[in-house]
Amino acid sequence: MVLWCPDWPIVAARLSGTLSEDTTDAPLALVEHGEVLACDASARRAGVRRGLRVREAEARCPELATADYDPVVDTRAFEPILLGIEELMPGVQPFRAGLCAIRSRGPSRYYGGESAAAEVLLARLDELGVPDARIGIADGPFAAEQAARSTAFQQDGSRIIVIPSGASPAFLAPLPLSTLGRPELSSLLHRLGISTLGAFGALPATEVRDRFGPDGARAHRLAAGADARSVVPRVPPTELAVSIAFEPPLDRIDQLTFGFRQSAERFISGLAEAGLVTTAITISMRSERGERSTRTWLHPRWFTAGDVLDRVRWQLQGASNIDHGLASPVELVEVVPETLDDAAEHEEGLWGSGPDERIHSGLARVQSMLGHDGVVTAVPSGGRLLLDRRILVPWGSVPPGGEAAVAERRNRPWPGTIPGAAPSTVFDTAVPVEVVDATGLAVTVDERSTVSAAPTRFFALSDWHVIDGWAGPWSIDERWWDDDGHHRVHRLQVLDDSGEAWLLLLEEQHWRAEARYD
Repeated sequence: MVLWCPDWPIVAARLSGTLSEDTTDAPLALVEHGEVLACDASARRAGVRRGLRVREAEARCPELATADYDPVVDTRAFEPILLGIEELMPGVQPFRAGLCAIRSRGPSRYYGGESAAAEVLLARLDELGVPDARIGIADGPFAAEQAARSTAFQQDGSRIIVIPSGASPAFLAPLPLSTLGRPELSSLLHRLGISTLGAFGALPATEVRDRFGPDGARAHRLAAGADARSVVPRVPPTELAVSIAFEPPLDRIDQLTFGFRQSAERFISGLAEAGLVTTAITISMRSERGERSTRTWLHPRWFTAGDVLDRVRWQLQGASNIDHGLASPVELVEVVPETLDDAAEHEEGLWGSGPDERIHSGLARVQSMLGHDGVVTAVPSGGRLLLDRRILVPWGSVPPGGEAAVAERRNRPWPGTIPGAAPSTVFDTAVPVEVVDATGLAVTVDERSTVSAAPTRFFALSDWHVIDGWAGPWSIDERWWDDDGHHRVHRLQVLDDSGEAWLLLLEEQHWRAEARYD
């Protein structure tokens, strides 16, 4: 028995409560890397499809609401669904968020048949807020999954399809090769004149293995309805997250932190019993108005109970309008460990870890006095201009989009960047300069990135500097197709007579100093 939840990223985003209020009734699409990753049924009826660029999707559906896709939300929202299933039927194997397999023999005997067991399961999912779930029952997981997906074409609106025992090959035979999820194999088989699972499954198994290898042999068994995989039930993980509900809701920070103290100690004790430490936690708070405050906090070593309490207090201070109270009383506080490590890997060194601990303690104390954004650290990112390659992140927080997204942006090619080592001093505000040639005329750069004359002097920081050498220009022509976002810049590296090197940029006929090589 395979349970499939269509459009699970959309369902998970709505269940998580992270979406803004303006997305409640509007067609919704989740976006990743500028493309639609998932959309709901109303957006599809307007022509929105997965893989569309956001601009094209909004052109097809002007009322479309968009939100960033977060895979963590998918997994976290699916965990209560798995727990709800396990309350009724043991032996659940999750394939991915929104898709899982269940051993059907026991439930069918208990509930009086496979269809009856599926009806009970769908009723439970309706209670959990997943009203459009589908179930397929067949001899193997692959055929059962395709049966669940085929419910979308049922004329009677049934959400259950049962494939009789031994009928899986006939059910799979007319399905296209794309069902296998192997694009390269499907393309090759199409060129050989094979377009359905039935035609592929009818080929001799030995010849398929010799021609397409082990992966082709596995795909051949699936196409032939000979999926011999059994359901491997998951082992429920140890519950390490803690939460506490306040009744009545509390509106004072000191009351909230005092009330959460035992929960913080229980959280750290649970980690210690499992031989784990956490270096990143997510704190979620819900007010009596339904508002949510969620933030991920990092620690250079590992969290103690006192550290967790500090983060709860700082997050409450960041969400408040005044120093001693909150905008809305809080009724729930939850702490979830995001990064878990073996405690043995974080033992103190031979001489302890005093300096790191003192630095962190000092910065954390300053942050508690100045607020969450009062202490920031610079994280290298990607970009063409130097200021674009720096992201200021509050101490103890993850960069926007996560560290993986920042690393991916940093590793992009970024044509137009300056080669060699980066300057040691980057001005927060570019310093206005004048660059002139030997005749005293201002140096310019034309559309072909050609310098009007060799620069000989430049004026910066209240003094004239003689140029001993220069290189460039390096030109950047960003978003040339967009009138509002078009950005054209030319940059020069110059060496003055005192031995200092400068990075100068020309934008809209105005020279500025972007950085200096000290």
